[in-house]
Amino acid sequence: MNKPPLIRTVKTQPSMTLMITWSTGETLPVDVSRLIKRFKLYASLRDPAHFRKAKADAWGHAVLWPGGVDMGADQLYELAREQAGEWGHERFAAWMTLHGLSLNSAADALGLSRRMMAHYRTGSRPIPHVVALACEALSARWNAKAA
Repeated sequence: MNKPPLIRTVKTQPSMTLMITWSTGETLPVDVSRLIKRFKLYASLRDPAHFRKAKADAWGHAVLWPGGVDMGADQLYELAREQAGEWGHERFAAWMTLHGLSLNSAADALGLSRRMMAHYRTGSRPIPHVVALACEALSARWNAKAA
């Protein structure tokens, strides 16, 4: 994604979930519990009362909490899309495993660099929609040949 959408509003939900309305018009839930449990910088958000103090920053680029804790819009949007069933790094890694692909063989199959495969597999770069479609098309082709 070149330019992530902006956060218009944010409301907290139980179980460390944010309901975010985006500049695209979408309203998507984002379960941030894994981030909060995994990273020490989010330790203060484990307190439900503190978590409920979330608000969108004035420019729509992040969700803010008191004490200088924030989560960027780009990360939250990608996580929301992934949780909504879009392709994320876990699904990409599972696709590679399902088809017995190394980084090199995945790169060859998709016509991309090994470095991009590593980024997609670890989640350090979002997976473009066209790459997700290519993965699905390759799976269909390979499954048809195996049948």
